[in-house]
Amino acid sequence: MEKREEVFSKAVRAGKRTYFFDVKTTRGNDYYLTITESKKRFDENGDFHFDKHKIFLYKEDFEKFADGFEESISYIKEALKDAVVEKVSPTDNSEKNEQKTTVNVEFDDL
Repeated sequence: MEKREEVFSKAVRAGKRTYFFDVKTTRGNDYYLTITESKKRFDENGDFHFDKHKIFLYKEDFEKFADGFEESISYIKEALKDAVVEKVSPTDNSEKNEQKTTVNVEFDDL
């Protein structure tokens, strides 16, 4: 099997995951994108391996994929714009000792 030439690569570290965006060439010298999610996992012996999930995205699908992605992100931003997160004191769960914190979620950096 012939290995495809990689012409661009971008790694994005996000918490426990890393996302890889790799642009590669087809046999016909066209481009396609692979998006890989990689997460480090440990087995019962303490040895680690990486779980990887990959999507192949071809240029004829770029616009539809981008539209669906944007619409999904917009939905999440709108649904969470007034999100409230409650924090309960770990030492005592009684009502009189309960601590509550309100957090407004902002997505200005997305």
